[in-house]
Amino acid sequence: MVNLWPLVLDRSAWEQDQRSKAQDQRFTIHLLFTIYQFTAISFPTVAEKIRLMIVAGEPSGDAHAAALVRALRDLASDDQFDFFGATGPAMRAAGVETIVRSDNLAIMGIVEVARALPKFLSAFRDLKRAAVKNQPAAVVLVDWPEFNLRLAKTLHQRGLNVIYYISPQLWAWRSSRVRNIRRDVDLLLTILPFEPGWYAERGVKHVEFVGHPLAGEVSARYGREEFCSLHNLDHTRPIVSLLPGGRHKELQRILPPMLDGAVVVSQRRPDVQFVLVVAPSRSPEEAKEILAAHRKSAALMQRIRITHRETREALAASDAAAVASGTATLEAALLGTPLVIVYKESAINWHTLGRLIIAEHYGLVNLVAEKRIVTELMQNDLNGERLAAELIALLDKERNATLRAQLQDVVTRLGDQGASGRAAERVLAAVKECERR
Repeated sequence: MVNLWPLVLDRSAWEQDQRSKAQDQRFTIHLLFTIYQFTAISFPTVAEKIRLMIVAGEPSGDAHAAALVRALRDLASDDQFDFFGATGPAMRAAGVETIVRSDNLAIMGIVEVARALPKFLSAFRDLKRAAVKNQPAAVVLVDWPEFNLRLAKTLHQRGLNVIYYISPQLWAWRSSRVRNIRRDVDLLLTILPFEPGWYAERGVKHVEFVGHPLAGEVSARYGREEFCSLHNLDHTRPIVSLLPGGRHKELQRILPPMLDGAVVVSQRRPDVQFVLVVAPSRSPEEAKEILAAHRKSAALMQRIRITHRETREALAASDAAAVASGTATLEAALLGTPLVIVYKESAINWHTLGRLIIAEHYGLVNLVAEKRIVTELMQNDLNGERLAAELIALLDKERNATLRAQLQDVVTRLGDQGASGRAAERVLAAVKECERR
């Protein structure tokens, strides 16, 4: 008789082993499920993108918006962003998807804007449509108030979170628009130190000063001697830079009286050398055409050096400068270059819009200083004689040194380096706060 008992025992042992393995597997699955359920640890998933709409129209706004985009990416390395909006070249280089190209919309003046009205209306519709479709976590509007305040109203009414970066200059003109900020903007980030106080006096509390984006960021790539060597200038003789602005109309209106001033200075101070600084948004050919049309073009051609995309290097190398009112005046201040602020508009724009200006000063340098430290030559005051007299006065060693010291106080008031980073922190915090609601 065959003994089957050993086989039965083996079978029993095998079944017990299988049951033990099954229990281990069930225990492991139960443990993993418990960990997943109660500690929220899970397998990695693709993070949802933070979608932001950014709208800038002016060249300076385009640059500040691009810096903000870069700062947001640096700040939130674990978050993925999807940027879209109205872009200039700097924003496109920073990777912002273009809904509207703002390059051709940086227009000032009643007649000029009226002519381009169809472009503005088309851009407005395209941006509104994109915002409604994409439902961004926030809409960041950068400067460009005539367009952006209207866009803020439309998008805020549709429930979108609106952040305004770089306050409209309501303290300068049409201050009644403060009600638009109160009603249509969830957070206002300002870059000038006096702005939060101005808004607070008018009942607007959601305002924060982040510092000026240029503070601590403006420097020349090389010094005076190298600049002079590159442009055949004598570094031992006085240098005066002429910065007529970044728009074609500014070149047409401001450069001719600047050239008139250069002629007068040359007659009284033959040792002075001139540098005509063409803005990055303009071409040297535009400036050369205006220079060639001047009555003293032959003499000026020999005395003036034209430079392009070297704004900061030219300012840093200069003993004095005539600068069109705008961001470049702050660049001059940050580089410590004594300057006179100039501007000239068309007659219709000046008489129609100029009278609406209520600010005590036109120039940003004087507004930040809260007193007149830099001479302002506006409209009819901008002529060859007046400009030459001011530039010659700035070349006086004592006057030059005094103004340099006053400009240092302006630099301090503009805040510490890293304004774009601080603005990015506030934007990201506002987005996350909105998500928690």
